Amino acid sequence: MSDLSLTILPEVANDAQPIERLLERTFGPGRFVLSAYRLREHVDHRLDLSFTARIGTLLVGSVRQLPVCIGDTPALLLGPLTVEPPFRSRGVGRALLDRALTDAKAKDHTLVVLVGDEAYYSRVGFKMIPLGRADMPGPVDRRRLLVKELVDGAFENVSGMIRPDWRFARDASAQG
Repeated sequence: MSDLSLTILPEVANDAQPIERLLERTFGPGRFVLSAYRLREHVDHRLDLSFTARIGTLLVGSVRQLPVCIGDTPALLLGPLTVEPPFRSRGVGRALLDRALTDAKAKDHTLVVLVGDEAYYSRVGFKMIPLGRADMPGPVDRRRLLVKELVDGAFENVSGMIRPDWRFARDASAQG
């Protein structure tokens, strides 16, 4: 990353359209049928825990987190994490992950879950959720369900379905 001047900033409302265009380029329209996206239909991501990566004014990456529960235990769902293809393997994704996890812990969150590649995410402490311990609605490869404890032992007695944290549900009447 030494040749790039990377800035990681909290996401703001005006970032929504550029991030959607980035997600379209990197994940395509099939992303909307994924289980993680199904959870996002009911609860918005937290702007204060979602970040953009920029080189100058160019948006080159994004990570989002939204409030979920595993059974009755509050957690965050991390994702999507995306980086423009020309900027991959240059530390952008890791910088976004580090900022998202650091800020989540600083705001007293204890657990973060995601659906992703364990080989990549284990570098920042994610581990596979033991099969049968937690699940998501819809099709998901259970071996890709990962968890990171932001506080030691936070996942010890946690199990159940991963679902939106309804305390943060969108107000249906405000959706017009």
